[in-house]
Amino acid sequence: MEMETLWSTFHEPLKTFIVRRTHRRHEADDILQDVFLKIFTKLDSLRDDQKLRPWIYQITRHSIIDFYRKDKPFDELPEELPGTNESDEMNVNKELANCLRPLIRQLPDKYREAIELTELEGLSQKDLSEKLGISFSGAKSRVQRGRQKLKEIISACCHLELDRYGNILEYKQKNSTSSCNSCDCN
Repeated sequence: MEMETLWSTFHEPLKTFIVRRTHRRHEADDILQDVFLKIFTKLDSLRDDQKLRPWIYQITRHSIIDFYRKDKPFDELPEELPGTNESDEMNVNKELANCLRPLIRQLPDKYREAIELTELEGLSQKDLSEKLGISFSGAKSRVQRGRQKLKEIISACCHLELDRYGNILEYKQKNSTSSCNSCDCN
């Protein structure tokens, strides 16, 4: 994979990953630059392209640790530093799953079922079509309409800050409307 492609694919998610763990937006660029320098110099040592993403996030975790060791030799590392499990590389979308469940329950039954099965339980749209006994295009349409309706519910309830890939960077409740009362996420 070319560096330009790696940069365009991983730049924003990695910066978000770094900021969320260091809480330092200004230093995040320095750490990110260090990460891409390591990626560039060690890319030829990667043997399995299927492990590219975990490998990049491992480099990022190590770079964050190195940043704290280098600049703060007498401070303890914060508890928010990432562990070694791969769930750390998931973005805020995963954190919002518990908050989304009450909002998903507000969807009409056919859309709620489609969203729960595909987004929460990991069923593919093809498997959804077979499970519900509908056409594949019907399943795709149902999931897309469910997502759109859920987006409308969320937009009425919360202010979302998205990156250019549509990943949620930050979120906060707009106000205490009745549609938001079922969500404890603030």
